[in-house]
Amino acid sequence: MTSPELERLYDDHASGLFLYLLSFAKTEADARDLLQELFIKLAQIESAETLRCEKSFVYRLAHNLAIDWLRKRCRRQETEEQIVQETAMHSDSGVDPDRAALAVHLMQALASLPDEQRTVMQLKLWEELTFEEIAEVQGIPLNTAASRYRYATEKLRLLLRPIYEELK
Repeated sequence: MTSPELERLYDDHASGLFLYLLSFAKTEADARDLLQELFIKLAQIESAETLRCEKSFVYRLAHNLAIDWLRKRCRRQETEEQIVQETAMHSDSGVDPDRAALAVHLMQALASLPDEQRTVMQLKLWEELTFEEIAEVQGIPLNTAASRYRYATEKLRLLLRPIYEELK
């Protein structure tokens, strides 16, 4: 699709598509991400002239993206819950119960973080990436990667402080 065609589609439909995607995603950040993904897909189409009903096509594409996003999110949440349960089960097999309780609380606290913060935290702690590498991987500015890590750290401190105090 040519740049002028894409710009026209954006001007004509972006605000309505954003509101529609927001009804699925519930957060502006996720809705913006879905909208961006939608226009990336539209850019890969040869020409807008081949579309019979432009408005219904872009909304159908938005709907399909949102449904796929919801399915992935649901699977991720199920996986996180399974990890928490498995961690709890392993705590019964001779592992220090305090350590097991901390692991369960940590997994729950991580699962409660916004996606953007959780992924930065995971890349930093478990994959040992630098902020520069995280910024490159996620396609975000370096300062954004660092601030998402800082916000995640602050939230984890607040969420885990009671268990820390209990284990002291």
